[in-house]
Amino acid sequence: MKKLIRGLLDFQRHTLPSYRATFARLAKGQTPDCLFISCSDSRVVPNLLVSTDPGDLFTVRNVGNLVPPAVLNGHSTADRSEAAAIEFSLGFLPIEDVVVCGHSSCGAMKAILAGGSVKGSPNLEQWLAHGAPSLKALKENTQVGAGLPDADRLSQLNVLAQLEHLKTYPIVRDRLAAGTLRLHGWWFDIGAAQVHAYRSDLGRFVPIDETEGDRLLTQLSDTPEEQQALRAV
Repeated sequence: MKKLIRGLLDFQRHTLPSYRATFARLAKGQTPDCLFISCSDSRVVPNLLVSTDPGDLFTVRNVGNLVPPAVLNGHSTADRSEAAAIEFSLGFLPIEDVVVCGHSSCGAMKAILAGGSVKGSPNLEQWLAHGAPSLKALKENTQVGAGLPDADRLSQLNVLAQLEHLKTYPIVRDRLAAGTLRLHGWWFDIGAAQVHAYRSDLGRFVPIDETEGDRLLTQLSDTPEEQQALRAV
């Protein structure tokens, strides 16, 4: 707590002055354009990774960046928190993109890989059961994450599984069909401090370096004018 209090005081003294106008604007409402689903792991800090300001990301964090699937009537098969965040963000905020971001050395993936049994933690055990499709994919010898430790391979496959889980929600399916929503799979290599993006055309995750970043920006540009502006940066 001492670190938190000192950090808060430092924020008030040195950082807040440059953010006063931002918070004054945000007090009137939020307009994030991305729902970012990541692990609760303390080493994964979404706003730091993508250099965003308050108000830019609508963030959901949980153990293992899991998204329990919905049944036919749209109700979640598990805890309602993730489902509520999906419905609120996509239904009431100007969200255009959803990112599911896993990471290396994930304790949740290691637990799933070890069988999902966590003594004395019945809620955690039940929660980790949502990683079963990812474990099944790993056992089917997929090439995703080839060469990585099994826990990291599972982490990458888990990202893809959660993207499929997202598609079980009616609001996600409807917006994908309408072309007003995009889904993205990311994976953060903690040791290298490098974010990777899943390329469906390649069937694997690739580092988002300058070349890949430019490719993604061009792909996301809606107009020739935007593409021209990006090339000029």
